[in-house]
Amino acid sequence: MAVEVCVKAAVGAPDVLGDCPFSQRVLLTLEEKKVTYKKHLINVSDKPKWFLEVNPEGKVPVINFGDKWIPDSDVIVGIIEEKYPNPSLIAPPEFASVGSKLFPTFVSFLKSKDSSDGTEQALLDELKALEEHLKAHGPYANGQNVCSVDMSLAPKLYHLEVALGHFKKWSVPESLSHVRNYMKLLFERESFQKTKAEEKYVIAGWAPKV
Repeated sequence: MAVEVCVKAAVGAPDVLGDCPFSQRVLLTLEEKKVTYKKHLINVSDKPKWFLEVNPEGKVPVINFGDKWIPDSDVIVGIIEEKYPNPSLIAPPEFASVGSKLFPTFVSFLKSKDSSDGTEQALLDELKALEEHLKAHGPYANGQNVCSVDMSLAPKLYHLEVALGHFKKWSVPESLSHVRNYMKLLFERESFQKTKAEEKYVIAGWAPKV
């Protein structure tokens, strides 16, 4: 039985893949492991009845390997790794938290209305820490091959690039050359191209929150 996965549909376009970075993380993991799957696009502002029946919390992503629907992208990617161990995407434990504060610091800066509140510097500090890690261990988080950390960071860095570029005319400083190269490598991967939301839907997703 094919794996089934429910992910967010685009805002205002229920038949198009949406902008949820946690949904994309799961799709990326499935793509990198060449797992065949069936994708259900969920309109999160008008969730279908069948979806709420199998998943009362109504959150995406959720996945079904044949017996029950499982929520939470952290849990999901762990199960995918167990069921489909090749190619391995396991990250060394000491690298598991690389970039883990990037998304909340990005969101704080994106929503900030005060240029002196420290949110930009907090994001830059996180990006500089990622730069140092990639300088020592790159080009990916764990060297030459992608791992689970990259699957988590790629969608978040895409949101950062698109949303901050649009709403704040801000981009990752050129001095952070390893981060910029990392983003380029990730965004060029076939798995990423197949699973990313169009930029306009990323912008539409953030617009009400900014």
